[in-house]
Amino acid sequence: MRFKWEKLGPLIKPTEDIKWMVSHIGASFAVKREDNLFDLYITGRNKDNISSIGKGILEVGSNPKIVSIEKEPILTKGKLGTFDENGVSYPSIVKTKNSIYLYYTGWMPTVNTPFQNQLGLAIINDGKVRRFSRAPLLERDKNDFLSIGSVYVAKNQTKWEMWYTSFLKWEMLKKHKVKHYYLIKYASSTDGINWIRKNKIAIPFKNSSEYAISRPTIFQHNNFYHMFFCAKGDQYKLGYAFSEDGKNWKRDDSNVGIILSKNGWDSEEMCYPHVFKKADHLFLLYSGNNYGNSGLGIARMKI
Repeated sequence: MRFKWEKLGPLIKPTEDIKWMVSHIGASFAVKREDNLFDLYITGRNKDNISSIGKGILEVGSNPKIVSIEKEPILTKGKLGTFDENGVSYPSIVKTKNSIYLYYTGWMPTVNTPFQNQLGLAIINDGKVRRFSRAPLLERDKNDFLSIGSVYVAKNQTKWEMWYTSFLKWEMLKKHKVKHYYLIKYASSTDGINWIRKNKIAIPFKNSSEYAISRPTIFQHNNFYHMFFCAKGDQYKLGYAFSEDGKNWKRDDSNVGIILSKNGWDSEEMCYPHVFKKADHLFLLYSGNNYGNSGLGIARMKI
């Protein structure tokens, strides 16, 4: 499958009119609602740089647009001392028969490193959002002993699958600065809550200058899994890989099918992708320069 995306421009930019998205609009996730309408789960940052997850409605027609955004977020930072006390972000949604599972990344400040991430789960019933647990969903183990960041979770008739960001190490640089290294691994489950992890790396680093791979988004088409993600050496750019089984991947960034613009909101950085289908089109949501400080945009292609 060859990808060639048509950029449709930004959907929304940070605004002081919505307090939870004053400075950045990060990772987002679209879920079919009805006809051309999708529920859009959005990461935003407030004036204090704290992330929350809010919700809007995206209309996907000839000219995609956000038709409404809720003034208050649906999920905010956790209680003092918890793993998500400093913010929540990176929504990944799975609809079950009776509920909506909202997987998210929690943020917690630390002492010798800037932050720690762990995976959380919120369950939505009849529009009411509750945390599944005050503790992270995935415990630390001998392989994932640091942080677990953004995830993508999918469910089929026989199992649940997760592709997750695992931190490998922090490195001390000059002038007391530190650098993190993380990539994407694979896990499976029978219930979406208890996960089996075998330290299976899905997407390794491409070269010695790359050190961060995150925000996987996966869809299946023509008997293959297709993954888009963001990776950086200097700044985030989009990457692509494909697989027959979802576990063993072949990376082919030459087939991303979209590049930085010459100028404007996505001329320096493209990050936090989410791909979804509608009829005979694929749509790609992504954040722009400076981790989404310039806004959230969309692209599409016919399949």
